[in-house]
Amino acid sequence: MTAVEFIEPLSHDEGVKIAVDLFKATYGEEPAGVWAAPGRVNLIGEHTDYNAGLCLPIALPHRTFIALKPREDTKVRVVSDVDPENVTEADLDGLQAGGVEGWAAYPVGVAWALREAGFNAVQGFDAAFSSCVPLGSGLSSSAAMTCSTALALDDVYGLGYGASDAGRVTLINAAIKSENDMAGASTGGLDQNASMRCTFGHALRLDCRPELSPLENVSQQEFDLDKYGLELMVLDTQAPHQLNDGQYAQRRATCEKAAEILGVANLRVVADSIAKSDDPFQALKETLDKLEDDTMKKRVRHVITEIARVNSFVRAFANGKIDEAGRLFNASHDSLAADYEVTVPELDIAVEVARANGAYGARMTGGGFGGSIIALVDKGQGHEIAQKIADRFEKEGFNAPRALPAFAAASASREA
Repeated sequence: MTAVEFIEPLSHDEGVKIAVDLFKATYGEEPAGVWAAPGRVNLIGEHTDYNAGLCLPIALPHRTFIALKPREDTKVRVVSDVDPENVTEADLDGLQAGGVEGWAAYPVGVAWALREAGFNAVQGFDAAFSSCVPLGSGLSSSAAMTCSTALALDDVYGLGYGASDAGRVTLINAAIKSENDMAGASTGGLDQNASMRCTFGHALRLDCRPELSPLENVSQQEFDLDKYGLELMVLDTQAPHQLNDGQYAQRRATCEKAAEILGVANLRVVADSIAKSDDPFQALKETLDKLEDDTMKKRVRHVITEIARVNSFVRAFANGKIDEAGRLFNASHDSLAADYEVTVPELDIAVEVARANGAYGARMTGGGFGGSIIALVDKGQGHEIAQKIADRFEKEGFNAPRALPAFAAASASREA
């Protein structure tokens, strides 16, 4: 059997060196600095963000580094260590939404979004990227790229938003706009908030109710794995990604239609009222009885129960009830498989093998239709469980998975 690949994070020095060396080799001069932003993994709270629900991401130790130098014109040149021979160019002058194709849309889109928001000081730039956030794994390599770019541009153009949590919300909005409008990727803001606002040793409890201000919608929740002798194993299934917009948009539309039938602004309103009732099971049954469509009932049941699981997980982990925290991971995955129907065989089998080999709990993370799973395991068990999943994948004829060690890391920062 082939040994499973474990993707270790780049150290600070390695990430800076690779980005600077690539910048110098490409542009023949020194960058103005190096910045980095992390990928993220969502512990629990899946497909709840667009229902005004709750999510609980952590920043990964795996980061995207950007070496950048501002220009005095509106030209942008970007290069990545994935394809160091290929420099992509664009011009911010007269640029429209969707005007840049391929991966370059993400960093170029950030500068475009800042200018659209009235930050006319932002001009062109040269940039070189190096990253250890796995691409296409559901761990948000795109947010790591847009957030590192936003922080770099904020710094070199003296916008002054990167130094405070409140200010970073402005940069997050530019990163979201870049993904949605320039790159054409659906994102609800979970990834960018995690990349910009997570703190070391904490998960970010993100409350997506639209009436909350950006400073009211997050709280830091301790997530110290060492305290309980645990590790969080993340495994990228490398399943061919099937998240086409049709599937995502369909589920979102179903949830919005259900809210309309139930006479509420969003499903969070229902979830909160059920949570406060004397008999939540009966209240949920009565709610679902008002919906005639069976598929809609399943989608709504997932969203309402998943929102409740976020607070339950926070409480369980804080109180050291790791068996209970694991059970909530399992319940989340089972609901995503049966009610929301966003898993694929690779995700289900990876979860099944992790559970059978000692994980307290395991679940898919991210949007589904491919991507990654997470498993809460005793410290030192991650490699062994990842190998067992890889062995099973080989028997099933699946792509070889790859794993990464994860803990609650820090948010985007200037590195050099």
